Amino acid sequence: MRVGIPKEIKNHEYRVGLTPDSAFDVIKHGHEVVVETQAGCGIDFDDDDYRRVGATIVDSAAEVFAQSDMIVKVKEPQLPEIALLESRHILFTYLHLAADKPQTEGLMASGATCIAYETVTSPNRSLPLLKPMSEVAGRMSIQAGAHYLEKEQGGRGILLGGVPGVAPAKVVIIGGGVAGLNAAQMAVGLRAAFAVGLPMIALSLALAVPLSALSGLR
Repeated sequence: MRVGIPKEIKNHEYRVGLTPDSAFDVIKHGHEVVVETQAGCGIDFDDDDYRRVGATIVDSAAEVFAQSDMIVKVKEPQLPEIALLESRHILFTYLHLAADKPQTEGLMASGATCIAYETVTSPNRSLPLLKPMSEVAGRMSIQAGAHYLEKEQGGRGILLGGVPGVAPAKVVIIGGGVAGLNAAQMAVGLRAAFAVGLPMIALSLALAVPLSALSGLR
């Protein structure tokens, strides 16, 4: 099989479908990998990094789609990419179809086989490709919240963990799923006072921290 890696074109998306190491894993199992030039530049992989592991570099997304059987991306295909899909293609990426009718209709019209990362389910019913994104989102939420508490961002000028003489900020986390637990873990690490919709004992076990560390929990 020939696996194609186009450069992501969604706004502010810098990741790439396969890193050079992942491309090498595909190649050593007998497949070919075709990569659009500069596809990995957003995360500091250049074309030579892919060439060194045996991948072929092409000049455009159109060439990637024309030469490949499977297209591996990160985010949902944008309209110019959907136009390149054919019924012979397998598309493997995050899709998030529920909120995107035009994309859904475009993919259906293409006839391609489209597999959404977020719906890949393991034998134990977990979602192994969705979980990492939820972990990232949960952790970044605390980081983003801390940023917007800064005075220059219109906040109250409070540090999440407080300083001597100033109480820590209060963080409210609703829910105790993967994103919620990772947000709680970050909040604990920054010594914020927080509340979460999850029993204290369960949260203590999930975060591997003593109940005393969760004294701000209500």
